[in-house]
Amino acid sequence: MSTFTVNRKLLNPKFEGYKFDFVDQDQVVSRYPLQHPATQATSSTQTWLSFHEVQSRITHNHLAVANEGTSAVYVDEDYNVILIDIAPECLLPSFRVVYELPRPVSSSVAQSHPEYPCASYLSSDFLLVSDGFGFMYLLRTNNLGPFELAGIYQLVVDEIVQPFIIDSADQISPDHGVVILSSSHRGPKPDASTKKSTPVDFDIWATRVDLSQAEPSSVARTIHVAWNRRGEQVPMLSKYDASRKAFMLIGGTPYLDLKAPVLPLYEPSLDEIAPIPRAGEDLDAMQVDPARPPPYSWTQTSDSVTVAFPLPSSTAKTTISVNFTTTSLTLSISDPVSAAVVPLPSYSSKAFWDGISPSSSYWTWDKEAEHSFGILTLHLDKQHEGTKWMQVFASAGKSAAAVLSPEDVEVPETLDPSELWLIRESLEKYTAALLTGEDASGLGLGRGVPSLGEGEMDEEVDSSVGRTAVITWINLDGSSPSWSNPGREYPFTLLSTLLPGHRRDASSSLVLKEGLDGPAYVLQPVSDETDSDTVARWTHTSTFPALGFVLASKQDVRFTHHNENLVFALESGLLNRGGNMYVYRRAKPSEAWAKQSVLKIGDGAGGALLGVGALYIEGRDVILALTEKQLVIVKTW
Repeated sequence: MSTFTVNRKLLNPKFEGYKFDFVDQDQVVSRYPLQHPATQATSSTQTWLSFHEVQSRITHNHLAVANEGTSAVYVDEDYNVILIDIAPECLLPSFRVVYELPRPVSSSVAQSHPEYPCASYLSSDFLLVSDGFGFMYLLRTNNLGPFELAGIYQLVVDEIVQPFIIDSADQISPDHGVVILSSSHRGPKPDASTKKSTPVDFDIWATRVDLSQAEPSSVARTIHVAWNRRGEQVPMLSKYDASRKAFMLIGGTPYLDLKAPVLPLYEPSLDEIAPIPRAGEDLDAMQVDPARPPPYSWTQTSDSVTVAFPLPSSTAKTTISVNFTTTSLTLSISDPVSAAVVPLPSYSSKAFWDGISPSSSYWTWDKEAEHSFGILTLHLDKQHEGTKWMQVFASAGKSAAAVLSPEDVEVPETLDPSELWLIRESLEKYTAALLTGEDASGLGLGRGVPSLGEGEMDEEVDSSVGRTAVITWINLDGSSPSWSNPGREYPFTLLSTLLPGHRRDASSSLVLKEGLDGPAYVLQPVSDETDSDTVARWTHTSTFPALGFVLASKQDVRFTHHNENLVFALESGLLNRGGNMYVYRRAKPSEAWAKQSVLKIGDGAGGALLGVGALYIEGRDVILALTEKQLVIVKTW
């Protein structure tokens, strides 16, 4: 199991937005024409593809960066493996053909679903290249001339050569490497009368490569499969964690062990389905309780917070007890008559989200006799003026207990203070619905929009930014680690992964979506074997404030990656108009503004963006962006 815990001290409640930071395009961006053009048309478009197959092709990275040094490779439109070598002193690229893949026979392609050709460095000495049709070539690298063929492998499934892509390759010992492959798996065709499409899943194959037997041979050997998993989507990221001796697969769904026993579905009996009425109870006359509104409503200004609790108007003021401290609230109501109507709020030393000034804070009770509910209002003076509260209470929405305890539910801020009176009306509707069975939906409890996005947020667009993901951990032998809690993975929204090629020794890093923000997490390595059974802990190290908000408007982004200080969102650049690279710099918790820059990656003549990677040269990242006809080099600053 992986855990992600937000460090509230690293959030930035005072953040206002991003300011444009001009960067001289001519100083940091260079374009070089490709003598050997790249393409995304090598995969056949004549066969039907599922949504997730199309998605995997859109996000496929056609560029592979070397483990060491300043090199990268790609496969061109003629199935040539092209080496890109960057001169560190001047960042000028050179190109050369290092291997020619055999072109597939068109007749053999018609019955299969080919993938894009791709490459991955196993080490500085070996390169693996897939042709997209089920064959993988092991090449021995050198600094001069072509690469030497050291072996040909094929993935055979049910006596059929299965096309695949290479997700990752790692050398786990001097003589062995493990390569993670993924391929589509089509289930049985449904009955034509149902008009349903063929179900498509994805197989994950862990294959072993014996480097001690690497020798030139034109005969393809069957790939040795160490283990096989299956999921509904292609992995977004595959990485080997040497400290845990396990693979981390990040995908939209868990990757299940096909050999694990499948528990039969429990079929309840009719007696278990049908409720048994008690004496005098008429089940047919009973109605389902309507949804209960939040226990309170709240709003804030730069120096105060106002919290409103609805109470029955029959509540006597003498029964209300409110005590403030600098950090907490104690609230109790000893009115048995009111308690019989609705549950009354009760807080004992409940920690506020931030400090208050208790001497200048106070409460009021507006009985409103003409209504069935009145309003108990807490007027809290902020101890730190200008600090924006995310919630009223520190524990709001942060624990599983929020499901059971009303005092820990997450309550959005009501932007308009005039809307506070609606909570009284909503409670009246709620209690009336309990009696009449009327629909209680559509209660006016404020818009629940943080003030940063007031007037600008589009809930449908903002909710779609990022990709829902879970982490599946798998040992070298294919088993699930005891600490990984298989089958109960917690989903999260992934905004960015580490730049491909950025400091191979760097720990795994992810940027997730937390409200509008993008907290960056780093995976903590295991210090020794005695800790190998501990949970995979991710430490919140920094925050890119409002990252989810600004990325929501970038609809053509193909790749989003980051390093320690910057997030890079690169557009695909379709329709020959060229694509941009949006750069967002992280801000310290005390800073109200952060810098953003926009660089033109495509000039309209280079074609669509196909791949991205980074070389770590002289202490900084040099970004390589591969388009169909150009190589674009960007120097970070």
